[in-house]
Amino acid sequence: DKEIHFGKWVAKVTTFLVLVSLAWGSWELVKVEMEYPIDIAPNIPRWFAQIIMPLGFGLMAVQIYLNSYEKQLHRITLIIVGLLLSLGGITDMFFEMIPVLYIGIFIIAVSLFYGAPIFVGLGGLAVLMFWSEYTPISAIPAEAYRIVVSPTLPTIPLFTFAGYMMAESNSPKRLLRFAESMFCWLPVGVAVVSLIVCAFFTAFTGASGVTIIALGGLLFPILKNDNYSEEFSLGLITTSGSLGLLFPPSLPIILYGLVGKVDIDTLFKAGIVPGILLIVILSLWAAKNADFKAYKKKKFSLNEFIKSFKESYLELIMPVGVLVGIYGGFVTPSEASALTAFYIFIIEFFIYKDLSLKRDLSRIITESMTLVGAILLILCCALGITNWLVDEEVPMQIFELMRQYLDNKYSFLIFLNIFLLIVGCMMDIFSAIMVVVPLIIPIANEFGVHPVHLAIIFLTNLEIGYITPPVGINLFISSSRFNKPVTYLYKATLPYLFLLLIALILITYIPQLSLFWI
Repeated sequence: DKEIHFGKWVAKVTTFLVLVSLAWGSWELVKVEMEYPIDIAPNIPRWFAQIIMPLGFGLMAVQIYLNSYEKQLHRITLIIVGLLLSLGGITDMFFEMIPVLYIGIFIIAVSLFYGAPIFVGLGGLAVLMFWSEYTPISAIPAEAYRIVVSPTLPTIPLFTFAGYMMAESNSPKRLLRFAESMFCWLPVGVAVVSLIVCAFFTAFTGASGVTIIALGGLLFPILKNDNYSEEFSLGLITTSGSLGLLFPPSLPIILYGLVGKVDIDTLFKAGIVPGILLIVILSLWAAKNADFKAYKKKKFSLNEFIKSFKESYLELIMPVGVLVGIYGGFVTPSEASALTAFYIFIIEFFIYKDLSLKRDLSRIITESMTLVGAILLILCCALGITNWLVDEEVPMQIFELMRQYLDNKYSFLIFLNIFLLIVGCMMDIFSAIMVVVPLIIPIANEFGVHPVHLAIIFLTNLEIGYITPPVGINLFISSSRFNKPVTYLYKATLPYLFLLLIALILITYIPQLSLFWI
């Protein structure tokens, strides 16, 4: 920026200070590890792996500083504020005179409003809470390192990379043609095809908006040509952008398993029936809105079915291979993700040749790993808040408060759904999992909710949150993609929101839907 806008300046200062604090806390952790080295491999101490954290946070702080303002004088204001806050005597005086914690929370909220990244809000709150309790900030990067070295975490970047390669290739067109060849004879075939193909892609891309961007332009004209209204079509595409979250190998399922210490293979099984239920309910809505009078009956063509299958079978067998590999005990989820990424790489770059090593590989890696980096930053910062809340026994305090008003499992589930719907439209799914899951698991256990059933309830709520006004992220992505006012998307997705809420009630109060395969 050329000139200082106060709100944006606050956001930049906050971002800079949070990154500097995390870099400092990470360095403090590394110094302790250097004093008491532990080898994680022959002649490789643990601090050697951890040193990437202070370097990473430090370089990000430098980038924020250099890119904040054109004028050096304006940039220096970021450092001046940091130096003032680093003076122990002044900060101690602040703590005695004014409620620093509440003021800090207010400043972080203002920063988020003026464009600070979500990880800055989470990291800032974590730093502020530990700082107010005189607890070393190094506790935040210590927890971040713990989850980063989890053996299951590599599934996130690998499945994301695979999903991006498919989205950037002609895979959507091939899969769409095959699905159409199967369901074209149905009056609602196009809508059903749209739901299934979107769910397939969302399972690999983690409801990051890639599905709407990659498939929206293909599906919208097809739905319109099949006599569906513009409003119905946009509502269906916007809703479908998060529809595959319950199907393997969904990234949120993997992350929930990591955080909630629930077997990921079991969660993959548990999400299948609820996920199918969502598609069936939305398909019935599509049937209700179909114009059967204007429908031109199409015949099933065996020739077209065979041609489309030959064209897309390499991609069609991939999810089957993942499921058979995992549930057959042949591979772990991490190994399955590596094999999937390698398999998609080979078929898209060398067999179909939709993508070019020279033209596309570096771009896809950059885009997919940028998303992964954002997810990991959110995870690391959210862990800090989570640990502070657990240390302060907040879950038990909430449970004691709720027990005064909720006397059984079913009333608890009603409250839980309302709470999670609010969380779902206010937070992205990855930070919500990190912050909220450790809080609700012990409470749900007290009320006798099965851990796997709880996971499916949680993920369904967060899936619905993507289209919940006023700030459901899919609403804004679709608004940008189709150049429509976001208020128009509110109206277009409202029927779908009610239908998904009906499905949520069924999933919540019929546990067998989630526990069918267990």
